[in-house]
Amino acid sequence: MYTIVTDNTALTEQATSQTRQIVYRTKGKRQEWFTRLASPSGIGEKIKPFVFLDDFDIRPTGKPLAGMHPHSGIATVTVVISGNMDYQDTTGKSGTLSPGSVEWMNAGGGVWHAGGAAEGERVRGFQLWIALPPEDENGVAHSQYLAPEQVQTHGPARVILGRYGKATSAIATRASINYLHVVLKNGQRWRYQPPTGHTVGWVAPYAGKLHAAGMELQNELAVFEESTAALDFFAEGDTEFVLGSAVKHPHDLVLGYYSVHTDGYALERGETEIERIREQLEANRSL
Repeated sequence: MYTIVTDNTALTEQATSQTRQIVYRTKGKRQEWFTRLASPSGIGEKIKPFVFLDDFDIRPTGKPLAGMHPHSGIATVTVVISGNMDYQDTTGKSGTLSPGSVEWMNAGGGVWHAGGAAEGERVRGFQLWIALPPEDENGVAHSQYLAPEQVQTHGPARVILGRYGKATSAIATRASINYLHVVLKNGQRWRYQPPTGHTVGWVAPYAGKLHAAGMELQNELAVFEESTAALDFFAEGDTEFVLGSAVKHPHDLVLGYYSVHTDGYALERGETEIERIREQLEANRSL
């Protein structure tokens, strides 16, 4: 699946042999505790079902990061790179995610959740939003939390969603989506062949320098042209990144403040359920 190369000639050959081009790059917009690399109103429209991506760096505050907040019509996927992160949601689950853990929150027709650094911890990771198909966008909310040992690997890739090689994610999705966390050593070369129909492809390196399509990528999001051709990567220094590929989401993105749906009726249903849960939370707090 991958080979080791250690000289500059190999690096040059790797770059010039690449045929699938990068069509968009961004360092994102830095905010208080995260860098927003993609949003539904921007590049998320081009790479749907991937509609939102944050590279976060949370310092301990002693309380939930932003308190309870709602979603509908999407699933959020949180990958913890380092540190411990507390979570809670209105499906009744709460706990702590350790380094290497994964949170899958299928908001469906409406859910509220919160998360933040555990006491005394600094947490690094990524949060991704995935647009749900019509069959699921107003369904019952459910969540799934994977410990590091529950995330299968093949070669240098941890399979967060989907299937790669002999590894399969414990999280089931109706849409055909791969989301990988990849670790390459200095001088390591890796080729990723997307599954059939996966024309959407992007990569977000956060450690080291990643070479792809003749470009050097570092702490950014790079989007590849739509194609099912393989993607070739070369690591300069020990390098880590997340990568997504998928069959393109064929529906419109109809946006609420925390929601993404396929049409206005589905959005209205989601926002109505969000408001119902909010009222229930407030009633519980008053008891």
